[in-house]
Amino acid sequence: MTALTPSARGFAALPVLAGAAVVAVALATLAQGLIGGTTWVLLTGLTATALVLTVLGGLADDGYGPGVAAGLRSGGPRAYAPAVVHSVHAEERRTGAAVLDGRDRNSVFVFDLTVVPDEGPAYRVAVRHPLDLQDLLHRDRAVVEYDPQQPWRVVLANDPPRTWLARAQRLDEETARVAPGPARGLPPGAHVLATGAVLAALLVVLVRLAG
Repeated sequence: MTALTPSARGFAALPVLAGAAVVAVALATLAQGLIGGTTWVLLTGLTATALVLTVLGGLADDGYGPGVAAGLRSGGPRAYAPAVVHSVHAEERRTGAAVLDGRDRNSVFVFDLTVVPDEGPAYRVAVRHPLDLQDLLHRDRAVVEYDPQQPWRVVLANDPPRTWLARAQRLDEETARVAPGPARGLPPGAHVLATGAVLAALLVVLVRLAG
């Protein structure tokens, strides 16, 4: 039997299927209301769909944006890589507004890094974390952990091995300056929405056929 690709496994994961079932019910109810259901069916579908889209939108926005790293997957592959630190600043956790005190509990540090993995080209990404784990306010090199299959998933290593710290110090900063951002995958919630939409279409068809 052919193994599922990482992308296909994302659609088949149990949490995705559970969330997709909720999305499917909301979208199918909305469709039934639009096609010819009663007013209460339409209103119920509109409310449920709005709630679902709000939740999925929040997932997509949480740490996921152009050039912003996402966290590592639980149980997913990971590897160390050295990185060049271009800049560090603090911002408000939810709004992204600049703040002066990075120690405030409502703020996070944003580390502008170029990751230089052993496999594949170097790429630039912003990593958010509430703590300056490697004293990067005063250093220009770092060690990160990243997902080799999904390179936009990058976190600062909490206690990196000394061999990797030494490798980071030997990085060529000039090469890192021109590195592009990592290739991105689907944002969080996209698998749930796509699977739910397919299930909703099937559900509407079955309901219409049943009369």
